[in-house]
Amino acid sequence: MEVKIPKEVKFILKNLKEKGFQAYAVGGCVRDILRGKKPSDWDIATDASPEQIGSVFLESFSNNKFGTVTAVVESKDPTLREIEITPFRTEQKYSDKRHPDEVKWAKTIEEDLSRRDFTVNALALDDAKEGIKLIDLFNGQKDLRDQIIRAVGNPEKRFNEDALRMLRAVRFSAVLDEDWKIEPQTQKAIEANSCWLKVISQERIRDELCKIIMSGLAAQGIESLRKSGLLQYILPELLEGYKIGQNKHHIYDVYEHCLRCLDFAAKKNFNFNVRMASLLHDIGKPRSKRGEGSDSTFYGHDIIGAKMCARALKRLKFSKKDADKITLLVRYHLFYYNVDEVGESSIRRLVRNVGAENMEELLQVRMADRIGSGCPKAEPYKLRHLKYLVDRVAQDPISATMLKINGKDIMALLEIKPGPRIGKILNILLGVVLLDPKKNTKKFLREEAERLGLLSEEDLTALSQKAKEEREKTEIKRDEMTKKRYWVT
Repeated sequence: MEVKIPKEVKFILKNLKEKGFQAYAVGGCVRDILRGKKPSDWDIATDASPEQIGSVFLESFSNNKFGTVTAVVESKDPTLREIEITPFRTEQKYSDKRHPDEVKWAKTIEEDLSRRDFTVNALALDDAKEGIKLIDLFNGQKDLRDQIIRAVGNPEKRFNEDALRMLRAVRFSAVLDEDWKIEPQTQKAIEANSCWLKVISQERIRDELCKIIMSGLAAQGIESLRKSGLLQYILPELLEGYKIGQNKHHIYDVYEHCLRCLDFAAKKNFNFNVRMASLLHDIGKPRSKRGEGSDSTFYGHDIIGAKMCARALKRLKFSKKDADKITLLVRYHLFYYNVDEVGESSIRRLVRNVGAENMEELLQVRMADRIGSGCPKAEPYKLRHLKYLVDRVAQDPISATMLKINGKDIMALLEIKPGPRIGKILNILLGVVLLDPKKNTKKFLREEAERLGLLSEEDLTALSQKAKEEREKTEIKRDEMTKKRYWVT
């Protein structure tokens, strides 16, 4: 395939080369472009030092110990406005299996590529005079075609350098495509050394986990973490449900049920909080289980699970906002609803507990829960009916409080005392505004109230009754439109 390098990247490469330095596009951007995908960012490797890079690109900044300098480039494409440039380097001993004890600059692209994690990331593009040249020292292009995640060189050495690479291997297999597999020796090294993940910061683990959760193959990624032995160091709470049987309402064990819920949420492209809540909503079941077989119970698992969820998300350093939302969805995922058994007061209580802004996400978790339980439909009639009721109770009631003037205004305007006459005038004014909302202004309503104040009691009563009937028709029409939206009767 024809490989094209964006003009912004060519600008960086050209300027470095004109100053006598080597410069190559490297890593994930090369991998993606060879797969026919648009890179999310571009990385440049060079034999220039950080100081030399900064002298070439005055519009730049540097803020890490690996010497990376970010060059600011004018571009309409936001992914090309900041391009990271890093000196060639070789990495020495990793005492903590996270950071190199010492970072040394290298002289050649070959040295730089040899210390990278996986063969499909150990690729470089040279924008040479004779055309674009691919540098592939470890058969990364073949692994790209075969869809294989393979460590560069000795996998144990690669993972000993940075234990997070084990988690990255799983993430790449989930993010790139459903047919991608981890090469057997690389997989064995992950399984043998999974305990090294304990020394990695929770923030780095969280970031990789989030990428897996947001991939199209999220459930497959989580299962790969379990098989690799990594999940126990990330979400041990989820593992508690492995091989824990459920009752007659479920055909899968707790762990597989949670994975199937996540799979549905990912396929529906639900947001991160819904996906995470779908995965964790039943983690309280193993600790609440009573009895065995089809009649076993899990009373209170929603409350237990919410507490476990909150602790797990805090441990993984999730933001309070995300942790609170996910925990809320786990806590209330078990809400009960049957069309003829639950009234509007119960719905209002549920909306009050969950928050109207969170109801759609809660219903999405319930949909995932249903599919994960083996139900054929994610959204049956009763769930659509619940959506209708939630929408209905959330709508502002049609009342005189919608008007720009109130009873006190009318009493002062007409110089009359409290009584039924004021209610009739407000009723008539509401009818006028329902027909033409633009008339809901203080000026118009005051003028109309003065006119109505001159009418006899008989005429005022007749107009008020007519306005009441029109309002009831409006309420019925609005309710019919809401029902139609959710296909309910």
